[in-house]
Amino acid sequence: MAQPPPDVSEDECLPEYRHLFCPDLLRDKVAFITGGGSGIGFRIAEIFMRHGCHTVIASRSLPRVSTAARKLAAATGQRCLPLSLDVRAPPAITAAVDQALKEFGKIDILVNCAAGNFLCPASTLSFNAFKTVMDIDTLGTFNTSRVLYEKFFRDHGGVIVNITATLGSRGQVLQVHAGSAKAAVDAMTRHLAVEWGPQNIRVNSLAPGLISGTEGFWRLGGPQASVSTKVLAIPLQRLGNKTDVAHSALFLASPLASHVTGAVLVVDGGAWLTLPNDLKSLADFESFSAKL
Repeated sequence: MAQPPPDVSEDECLPEYRHLFCPDLLRDKVAFITGGGSGIGFRIAEIFMRHGCHTVIASRSLPRVSTAARKLAAATGQRCLPLSLDVRAPPAITAAVDQALKEFGKIDILVNCAAGNFLCPASTLSFNAFKTVMDIDTLGTFNTSRVLYEKFFRDHGGVIVNITATLGSRGQVLQVHAGSAKAAVDAMTRHLAVEWGPQNIRVNSLAPGLISGTEGFWRLGGPQASVSTKVLAIPLQRLGNKTDVAHSALFLASPLASHVTGAVLVVDGGAWLTLPNDLKSLADFESFSAKL
């Protein structure tokens, strides 16, 4: 069985890296990555930069992305511009894109990675909590894509990679908010791929499963015993890691995928086909909620 690619749990760059693709695969490209200061977004930025790409990493926390940018630039020798924005606010996105274009003169790739999630039964999920996740995941993806289209992609072409999930495919318990939001993004991917294809814009989704070393893993993965049981149910018999996801994003963003658009690339070791729903966790949450 193939060994997993190297990864580290923290938001740190890899201590060493062996190229599986040509090191200049994205040479002189510029990628705009929302949620790029931590987790999967951070590793995507690093892997892109290790293949010659300059990056713009954006999130609501400027201190976080500023720290991340320094680490990324030091490890890769490429330029990394940290910016603060809220994907729910189109004027903030417009200002950030304008600043990125002033700095680099172009944007070739957009990675929509900003997201919010937590576990909650649908029966106790507040209306505002559902709306918040939809606003960040779904509207945020549309807002950023729409601004990039108007500012650069319409006239120059580009690539959009939307980071989604397999939750909506499985009807995952405790995840009606995130599953609905990500399923909507997958639909958006197909619509935009069709509408914007004539402008030489490719749009694809990348749907990770349970990914180790991320905030989502610790927040959503459950106790260690539960995680061990889940691993046994995954056909490839291991969890994915951030580098797995970043390599898949690299493929979709690169010329290797020049004739791929409107697709959803699932990166979960086959888990969405076999992983059972944890109905006991639903009962546990409802029991806990009843005591509040």
